[in-house]
Amino acid sequence: MKFFIGPFILCMVSITLYGQRQFEEGVQILGIQSIERFKSFLSLANDASNGDEIQANIRWVKQELSTQGFEVKLLETSSLPLMIANLVVKEKLPTIAFYMHLDGQAVDGSKWNQNNPYQAVLKQETSTSFKTVPWKALKKTNNYDDLRIFARSSSDDKGPFAMFLTALDYLKTKNKQPAFNLKLILDFEEEQSSPGLPELVKTHKEDLLAELLLIFDGPMHGSGRPTLVFGNRGIATLTLTTYGPLTAQHSGHYGNFIPNPALALTKVLASMKDNNGRVTIPGFYQGIVIDSSTRKVLEAVPSEDASIKARTQIKANDQVGETYQESIQYPSLNLRGMQSGWVGKEARTIIPATATAEMDIRLVVESNPEALITSIKTHIENLGYTILDHIPSTAERLKNEKIITLNSKIAYPAFRTDIHAKEGKWLTKILKNYYGDRPVIIRTSGGSVPISPFVSELGVPAIGVPTVNLDNNQHSPNENLRIGNYLMGIESYLAILTTKF
Repeated sequence: MKFFIGPFILCMVSITLYGQRQFEEGVQILGIQSIERFKSFLSLANDASNGDEIQANIRWVKQELSTQGFEVKLLETSSLPLMIANLVVKEKLPTIAFYMHLDGQAVDGSKWNQNNPYQAVLKQETSTSFKTVPWKALKKTNNYDDLRIFARSSSDDKGPFAMFLTALDYLKTKNKQPAFNLKLILDFEEEQSSPGLPELVKTHKEDLLAELLLIFDGPMHGSGRPTLVFGNRGIATLTLTTYGPLTAQHSGHYGNFIPNPALALTKVLASMKDNNGRVTIPGFYQGIVIDSSTRKVLEAVPSEDASIKARTQIKANDQVGETYQESIQYPSLNLRGMQSGWVGKEARTIIPATATAEMDIRLVVESNPEALITSIKTHIENLGYTILDHIPSTAERLKNEKIITLNSKIAYPAFRTDIHAKEGKWLTKILKNYYGDRPVIIRTSGGSVPISPFVSELGVPAIGVPTVNLDNNQHSPNENLRIGNYLMGIESYLAILTTKF
C-alpha cells in the first residue's frame, strides 16, 4: 500500500500493522455502505457565518443522534448554539466526552475542480492530478484505500463525525454497547473561533463535565501511523491599517510627495521578523524552554520536514526551531493577508488611501496573549506610530505624521495535557494493542481548537485523536478525505469505544 502526499509518494510506515486488526472485514463493508449517508451530510452547506445553513446541519445531526439513542440538548450561546448529546450506557460508568465541529470554511466555487463543493465526488490520483471516477468504483474493487472523497468539510470536520456514527452502527450489528458513557460536544461555529464557547463553559459546567475530552479533529501524522495529539496552540488576531491620502491619488501627480501607506505598512511588518523568520519583538518567546525530556518527545516523532518542503514546494524554512516539531512549540506571528489599492487587470496608477494587514498569533501554553499583543503595540509605537482603535479623524490625521489603527482579539488560549498522565497511557495502549505499534505522540499541534476553556474551567484533560489524511486541503479548495483514512478512523474509534476506561 502507498500513502500519497501531494505529488510524491511516501511508503506508509504502518503497512505491517493491518494484519492485527480485529474489526477490519466488517468495518470495510459497513464503512463503504455508510458513505451514502456521509454524502448526504456533506450536501448540506455549512458556512458558520450563515445561520440558516447551520440550522439545517443541526436538524440533520439531531435526527441521526436520536436514532442512535442519544439525548440531545442545544445550549444557547451569544451566537450559535452548542449541541450536547448524551448516551448513558450505565450510570456508574465513567463519561468520556468527544468534541467535533460540524461547520466548515466558506467556499469559492470557482477555485474547486468540481461543479459544487458541497456535492461530493470520488477521485483517483494520477501522476499529475486527480481524476473523477464513478461512485460504483467503491463496489467494484477492494483496492479503494487511495480513492478520495472531495467536498467541503469532508475531512474538517464532518468526516470524523461520519466515522463515529459508523462505529456505533458496527457495535449495533454485534449487539454491543460502548464501554463507557458518551457525551458529544458538537460545535457549529469553530471556524468562526467559537465566540460563545468560553462563556458557555462557565455557565453550563454540569452539562459539560466528563472524565476525559477527546478531540476528533485534525490530520494524522504524515507517516499514516495512528496519532495522538496532547496539545493545541491557541489563537489571537490583529488587524493593522495605515493611512495615506484621504482618497487615492494620481501617482504621476503626487508620487514623490504623498507617502504611500502600503509601503509604510510593509516596513512595519518587515520590522517584526529577522531574515530567519524569528520574531524580533522583545519577550515574544519568553518562558519557552525545550529541555532534554521535551526534546526526547519531539525527536520521537518521525520527521516530516522533508515531506513538508516537497509538498509545499519550498526550498528553505524559517529557523524558529531546529525541526518542524520544535518550531510549533513556540508562538507564531503570521501575516495572513494584505489589501491596498488594486492588482491584476484592475491595477491603476494611484497612491492608495489605506493599507490593511490581517495577522494571527498562534499561542502556546507559556504565552501570555495580552502581553504579546502589548509587546507588538510597543514595537509599533517605537517606530514612531500613533496607535488608534478607530479610523482617524481629520484632526488626528493632521496632527500625527504616522498613524496606524490596531484592533485585536484573543479567541482562545493554548492547552497541553501531560503525555504521561493516565488518560494518555490509556489511549496509547489502546492504539498500540490494536495496530501493533506505538502511536505517534504529538506534544503540541500547530493548529488550534477552541476547547481550552474545558481544560482551564473544568479541569478536564483533553487529547486529540486525528484520523484524516495530512494532505486533505482543509480550509482550501478541493478539500478531500482518503477512503483508507475513513475506514481506519472507524476502526480507531471502535478500539476506543470498546475499551474500559
